[in-house]
Amino acid sequence: MLTSNDSGEQVMYARFLMLKSRFDLSDRGASMVEYSLLVVLIALVALVAVQLAGDTLSTTYSEIASDVADAGP
Repeated sequence: MLTSNDSGEQVMYARFLMLKSRFDLSDRGASMVEYSLLVVLIALVALVAVQLAGDTLSTTYSEIASDVADAGP
């Protein structure tokens, strides 16, 4: 049989579980931030790679165009 003291303990335990569940969800936000930082880092690496490759390809195509123009009729 429950006494008034047992009921109070159950209420406190229920509140504890509710607060605990709120803090357990906080890991989701941290994971989202970590994934966002990874996405930004990958985007920056991709941007730098495209810029470096773009400069190299532009130079190569300019040289080819110059050679083709010089070899004309």
